[in-house]
Amino acid sequence: MMKRILGMGVALLVALGVGWVWGASGRSDISRALQLAELRDGLLEGRAAVLDARLDIYSVNFGEASRHLEMARSALRAADARLNDLGRQEEATQLKIALARIDEAQRAAGQLSQNANSQAADAARTINEVLENTAKR
Repeated sequence: MMKRILGMGVALLVALGVGWVWGASGRSDISRALQLAELRDGLLEGRAAVLDARLDIYSVNFGEASRHLEMARSALRAADARLNDLGRQEEATQLKIALARIDEAQRAAGQLSQNANSQAADAARTINEVLENTAKR
């Protein structure tokens, strides 16, 4: 009788262990997919803000352009942190280049210079490259 109860207890513990491992294996895939979706969201938000800034520069509204560039910087910094968390150093380096171009565009916008448009265009192109690279993986 005691062996039977002990056997059932061991079987129950094994079943619980197998269930836990089985459940945990699917969570890592879902977690990674969520991180990638959040990364793409940040990149798309940053690119949209850069493109909005370009429209503002065309309209000679440098104050609004600067505000949009600041929004882009915030979104892209969050995306950069996600890239580092995912171990994607190459894309993180590209994103740092885009952030540097956004900084240059914001300085040019502060000087009321149309050169801000070309800097913002370069940043948008770089963000597009990062988006394409994340979609391929």
